[in-house]
Amino acid sequence: MRKRRHRSRAVWGAVSAAFLLAVTGCDATGGDSPGPEGTGPRAAASPTPTPAWDSTPESLVAVGDSITRGFDACKVLSDCPEVSWATGTDASVDSLAVRLLGRSGAQRQSWNYAVTGARMADLPNQMARAVTREPELVTVMVGANDACRATVDAMTPVADFRADFEDSMATLRDSLPKAQVFVASVPDLKRLWSEGRANPVGKQVWKLGICPSMLADPDALTTAAGERRDAVQDRVEAYNDVLREVCEKDRHCRYDGDAVFDYRFGQAQLSQWDWFHPSVDGQARLAEIAYRIVSAEES
Repeated sequence: MRKRRHRSRAVWGAVSAAFLLAVTGCDATGGDSPGPEGTGPRAAASPTPTPAWDSTPESLVAVGDSITRGFDACKVLSDCPEVSWATGTDASVDSLAVRLLGRSGAQRQSWNYAVTGARMADLPNQMARAVTREPELVTVMVGANDACRATVDAMTPVADFRADFEDSMATLRDSLPKAQVFVASVPDLKRLWSEGRANPVGKQVWKLGICPSMLADPDALTTAAGERRDAVQDRVEAYNDVLREVCEKDRHCRYDGDAVFDYRFGQAQLSQWDWFHPSVDGQARLAEIAYRIVSAEES
């Protein structure tokens, strides 16, 4: 497993335990001395622990950015929500919603409020829309656009990223204190550069302005180009630290443990139009990751 430069990997940091211990009753029999054996009242049975996580939610709202909208997965420069990893209905993806709710349930009880181009600053408003559906599960995948800016200096500061994510969670909790949240990590943008630069068509499309902080001058291997890409990668890792840290403070939140960041996207998982966003196959892989984590009884 690849080592990180600036942090140790958090494994399943979303919830410290899947079950909370119940508070047991006092075992006193009354008075200053114990009663005869077998004659005192029986101790109250401990209540059954309440699971902190329901692995079979019955409704779902997805919030986030272009990845969750299926951008460039079906046709060029267009959203394709039917293949979204979170709420899509296309059989080739087998989305999280379909796996949890069934195909008809996914059509009735899942909603996609992600917006192509969204950054973390947009998440509070998306979350405000999400709560109107009163979902049992909210999926969050956002952050790539905070790193994919015109320049390294234009990337979202980590403190602002944290404040907006905390605001989003507070918006959810004000209305739905027990709704569950699945938080996906920001993908490894440097790996996407490494894979996509092998395709001449992809490099031409990148010139249209796709993630210039990482993808500008894709063939440049100078020290300056390497430092620029490393700075973007460091910021992505810092964003993922924030997602993990905020999520693990909430007993109804699960972070993916860097599973999306660690997934080794190959060319088959990248859009044939921009060689950056997930293809239909890439969306299916994201659905697999999400379902594995959401459906697990313990984190």
